[in-house]
Amino acid sequence: MPEFAYIARDLSGHRKTGSLNANSQHEVLAQLDSLGLMPVEIKSLKSAGVGRSPRVGVQVMANTYNQLASLLRSRVPLLRALTVMSTQASKPALKLVLEEIKAKVEEGEPLPTAMARFPRVFNDMAVNMTRAGTEGGFLEDALERVAAFTEQQEDMKGRAAGALAYPAFLGLAGTGVVSVLIIFFVPKFESLFSNLREKGELPYATDLLLAFSAMLGAYWWLVLGTMVVAIFGLATFLKTDEGRWWLDWAKIKTPLFGTIFLNLAVARFCRVLGTLLSNGVPILKSLEISRNAAGNRILSAAIKKASENVTAGQKLATPLAASGHFPNQVVEMISVAEESNTLDKVMVNISDSLERTTFRRLDILVRLLEPLMLLVMAGVVFFIVLALMVPLLSSADAV
Repeated sequence: MPEFAYIARDLSGHRKTGSLNANSQHEVLAQLDSLGLMPVEIKSLKSAGVGRSPRVGVQVMANTYNQLASLLRSRVPLLRALTVMSTQASKPALKLVLEEIKAKVEEGEPLPTAMARFPRVFNDMAVNMTRAGTEGGFLEDALERVAAFTEQQEDMKGRAAGALAYPAFLGLAGTGVVSVLIIFFVPKFESLFSNLREKGELPYATDLLLAFSAMLGAYWWLVLGTMVVAIFGLATFLKTDEGRWWLDWAKIKTPLFGTIFLNLAVARFCRVLGTLLSNGVPILKSLEISRNAAGNRILSAAIKKASENVTAGQKLATPLAASGHFPNQVVEMISVAEESNTLDKVMVNISDSLERTTFRRLDILVRLLEPLMLLVMAGVVFFIVLALMVPLLSSADAV
């Protein structure tokens, strides 16, 4: 049954928010009337963007954490701060979420518990850091750290995507240019080379190019259909657990880029773990959250095994080293940090160091990849031109 979020007022004029299950808005109106509430706004949770699949941008959430921290630091009461934020929220999804959280807090529910009701808006790290801040009396600091972490992670994703954008564009552009040449330009030479083909004097490279061009021209629909089916099949496979596992394995085993993907995943794990530990979250809970935040199932499985060792009273560094997925330098730093009881600070330092090193390596790799791709595309175009020009020049010499 669909779920609807509502904003209403009771007989005393007090604002009430919540959600109801109903088949239509008319049923919601009837239910509100039976509760003695006057509706102000009713929205389907699905269409409003909250409920099962809310969509709130990362930067919007970072601003939300910072705004709430600023209000609380200015000694604005929590309920009043949530009211101000929900009133000023620019996104309908965030507005309804904040109003629902405010309603739960008014009922006596702790802020992190209310946040946990919206796992697609507030991730485990944000909820647990907020819980630690609430229990430890440093909620403002915890919220600011969540905001800083959120912005940093988004910046890291943006840098990685930006670095790979130009090589991807070159690949697509080169494929498009070559396809146009083969499908539309090469067939025009078919009639010019008919005599040479009959005499058996047509170079093998030219004959192969013309045959490939004719095949694409005649069966382009089959080639295109095969590509669509292959892409659809691969996308469907990657949605399965086995497919996701295979993709994560392929990422860290890919030549050239495998080490980069692995180091970025390790850096995410270290930063989340260090941030949680520094905010007073217990290590077992921190390991559970950080392994999911790593973004790679292969790495997550290794961290899960390591957390089982920690539960048994053993060190964290040993099983991480045995997995073979963590750089030796990282394992050594974790081992020293465990002995000196500075794991929270060292994990963040490891993340900073790994990110700097990885992005330097990525920048160098992209700089080398760009001219290499240009050379490959130039080589393909040169082959096409050469395959067409050689028989033409041979014919001219014969004349």
